[in-house]
Amino acid sequence: MEPTPVIDEILSTLNEQQRSAAVHGRDPLLIVAGAGTGKTTTLAHRVAHLIADGVNPARILLLTFTRRAAGEMVRRVDGILRQLNHLSEKRGARVGKYSGKQLWGGTFHAVAARLLRMHGRSIGLEPEFTVHDRSDSEDLINVLRTELDLASAETRFPRKSTCIDIYSRCVNSRRSLQDVLTNSFPWCVQYADDLRRLFAAFVDRKEHNAVLDYDDLLLFWHGLLSDPAAGTAIRSRFDCVLVDEYQDTNLLQAEILQLLRPDGQGVTVVGDDAQSIYSFRAATVRNILDFPETYANTRVIPLEQNYRSTQPILDVTNEVIGQAQQRHEKKLWSEQTQGEPPVLVHCQDEDEQTEFVISEILAHREKGVDLRKQAVLFRASQHSMTLELELARRNIPFHKYGGLKFVETAHVKDLMAYMRLAENPRDFVSGVRVLLLLPGIGPKRTRDLMLLLNDAGGDFRVWEEFDPPAAAKDYWAKFVELMRNLNGPKLQDLPHQVHCVFEFYGDLLQRKYDHADARLRDLEQLEQLANRFPDRATFLTEITLDPPASTQDLAGPPTLDDDYLVLSTIHSAKGLEWDAVYVLHAADGKIPSDMATKNEAEIEEELRLFYVALTRAKNSLYVCFPLNDYMPGRGFGRHSMSQLTRFLPKGIRKRFHERTGIAAPAADEQVEMQPHITSEMIRRQSRSMWS
Repeated sequence: MEPTPVIDEILSTLNEQQRSAAVHGRDPLLIVAGAGTGKTTTLAHRVAHLIADGVNPARILLLTFTRRAAGEMVRRVDGILRQLNHLSEKRGARVGKYSGKQLWGGTFHAVAARLLRMHGRSIGLEPEFTVHDRSDSEDLINVLRTELDLASAETRFPRKSTCIDIYSRCVNSRRSLQDVLTNSFPWCVQYADDLRRLFAAFVDRKEHNAVLDYDDLLLFWHGLLSDPAAGTAIRSRFDCVLVDEYQDTNLLQAEILQLLRPDGQGVTVVGDDAQSIYSFRAATVRNILDFPETYANTRVIPLEQNYRSTQPILDVTNEVIGQAQQRHEKKLWSEQTQGEPPVLVHCQDEDEQTEFVISEILAHREKGVDLRKQAVLFRASQHSMTLELELARRNIPFHKYGGLKFVETAHVKDLMAYMRLAENPRDFVSGVRVLLLLPGIGPKRTRDLMLLLNDAGGDFRVWEEFDPPAAAKDYWAKFVELMRNLNGPKLQDLPHQVHCVFEFYGDLLQRKYDHADARLRDLEQLEQLANRFPDRATFLTEITLDPPASTQDLAGPPTLDDDYLVLSTIHSAKGLEWDAVYVLHAADGKIPSDMATKNEAEIEEELRLFYVALTRAKNSLYVCFPLNDYMPGRGFGRHSMSQLTRFLPKGIRKRFHERTGIAAPAADEQVEMQPHITSEMIRRQSRSMWS
């Protein structure tokens, strides 16, 4: 349906492809959004156009992969609609007041949690469940490994993190355990029967403890939609479903979308198959590649005008991704036709690579490009170790991305465990965590106390009868009183609850951890954060599912210099951009990783990962290739000669300016020097040894 003149004015800022996507009707739509092509702008205008076209915003579901992305999208939609309201009033048009604040927007997991609390009883799920994060699931698996006597086996049974990886891959890829083990974890095949026992116990224990993990949220949402009554009720809530970053979905999420809108009417997905790089999380590029076959009458609209990079950079990235065997066709272009060609830097070794990168970074800084507008990207975290040491030695500030998230730090997890145990006294993992914080209470007492609490139906008064060890006597009564108050019928407001935990836990924190002052400041921030949530259940769920990205704790005293260089793995850099980008270790074995070349599918994903790295650059792109590679190992390690990444064959290298890492002095700077030592002198010394 073509827009009215007022809406047409709102859409006038879009290019032709963006506008076609924004005004598309209700048939299934796939927007193939190349890097830097205004994906968010297009999706926001499409949502705004749907609302202006008569769709109730409360009947639009917008699925994203981070809470921040969902919030940004809702803000953009609301801004567009406010502009539409203003123009309509100015022209005297009779229209209703449009608003995007009623949108259902959130991550797959957050929306799943919300729907399960609303409709879970129809499939026997009580809405009071708590949500375990990845480390909580690992802790529960570890408990079960011990109970089943798997951890003490003489053979090398998989660690808890590997067990969760296997379990999650099975759930999200919809593949059997045997298939996952054979293709992704071949060293674990011999433990298939024990893993089946472990995973069955894991499912049962989660049910007994009234907890769901990340995988359960999707699995139970899928189950809800598969139930005739609940599924019909949920489908009737939504007229339109839009999914951002569709290339990052797994098979279970694709099935959820199909169950939500079986005929595809009202479905819009946005993504870029060329940026599908998360197969290790069970994401599959097949979802976006096969979308037109999955939904009849799908229209595919590519977004090709790039607003980020110069044309010389795009010429390289187009040819790099052109090597992919299976992809949606698109060719990125830019109105920024001028610019320096990308630079391929041949370095003798990693030290020369480090010296080149730092020199170039400082040179760009002198030209007015701040450190924070420059980024060094690498395939694996350890690839930046030499660079980090030299940056520290030269006092060049940097932030490295890909570390712990805020709620993964021990002290924050401790505080959250108090809150989760209060919300759900059957949460064994949280109970164990807070009890072990008390001095003198060990694993056996902890287990007995949790069994006692479970038998009492979650009534914390039962712990008043416990005689604590001497080391815990000063804490026990206050601890039980805290838990009773947090679990009582007359709850204080959420920030006050967090403050009460903070007051009790602060002393324990200072006894247990170093850098206590920084950690306490983190918990004060968490208390402030609690103001944003209506209740404890929402707070616990949303913070667990989409935590703040980072924290400044443990980083030492704050720096007065707010400028810093960005170091990042390529995976963590997706969706970001910088004026200047330096890609390290563009050598076979590093890019692509020698751990990801078992088959063509893995190699294609490594190609897409390299493409993502290159497309982060706006004006300057440097790809570094160290010829000599040091491979650490037992004893002295070994050196080897590297080969340039297979993703830069000769035809593509013509698009680069090639140079060495250390530039030779200019001709007018060369000085003729008389050598102090000559080869003849060395030979004479050598002959004298044998005369």
